Amino acid sequence: MTQQGAVLQCYNNELVKCIEDLCMQKEELNKQIQQAEEEKNKLQHEIQVLNEQLECVCENLAQKVASRNELDKILAETEAAYMKILDSSRTLLNVLKKEVGSLKHTPELKTN
Repeated sequence: MTQQGAVLQCYNNELVKCIEDLCMQKEELNKQIQQAEEEKNKLQHEIQVLNEQLECVCENLAQKVASRNELDKILAETEAAYMKILDSSRTLLNVLKKEVGSLKHTPELKTN
């Protein structure tokens, strides 16, 4: 019987050692899980901050694009108006030249 008790004690010791090893593995795994959760939370926070920054940049970009489009429109209208002024000036100059030319042919303006 003492031999059976010794075998039983040996099994008990191995069982206790296995249970302790499993507990140590569990503690190590818990530490790794906690570190992973902390890293996950940190990354989620960084993503949130980056999303907020992206939103601000997108809004700023949209405002700048709208301003540029408005300036393009104003510039196109101004250039078109300027071209009309140039056309009118050329037409006026041509008319004035014709009038001056026809005045030179009138007898009253000829000098002797």
